[in-house]
Amino acid sequence: MRLLVPLAMPASSSETSYKNTKFSQTTITELMIPSYSNFGGKIHGGVLLSLMDKVAYVCAAKHAGNYCVTASIDTVDFLQPVEVGELVSLMASVNYVGKTSLVVGIRVISENIKTNEIKHTNTSYFTMVAKDESNNLVQVPGLILESQDDVRRFIEARKRKQIKQNHRKEAEQIKVPDDYDLCRQLLAGERCYIPVREI
Repeated sequence: MRLLVPLAMPASSSETSYKNTKFSQTTITELMIPSYSNFGGKIHGGVLLSLMDKVAYVCAAKHAGNYCVTASIDTVDFLQPVEVGELVSLMASVNYVGKTSLVVGIRVISENIKTNEIKHTNTSYFTMVAKDESNNLVQVPGLILESQDDVRRFIEARKRKQIKQNHRKEAEQIKVPDDYDLCRQLLAGERCYIPVREI
């Protein structure tokens, strides 16, 4: 078992300006009812996203001590379908804090009440921003990393943040110039058809 070497607390800070992850960890459990389902009898992804947004808000607001809004959501991949009658639990924890923002990691599982089968349906990361009553950005408390998992999640969140910044720069290069012939060349071999334009 490895012991964590404590980092020195910044001289300008007090322990009250830092909170551990346990302080704000939040779990919401909800029964999946027929009105949540689609025509195939599976739970709508939008219902799950709404629940994820709710648990992210509770977790972030508890840590920040202020109102929080969703700034962005990392990719949400639905790994397994959720059925009507299952219990869905959403477990949220603050993984990373910046100056006014924080990243909440959410793990979603569903449980079949009859068979006790548990499925991991998805994991996602919500970036939340803290605001005061006047809608101004407000600084959030720092994070006390008490375990190796806390350290790993913080570093991984920081890496994801860097990847997102790089992705934004690359996304700016996606725009295609309004050149009809160039577009036809770029789409060669794709499953689409462009009618011949009359000149």
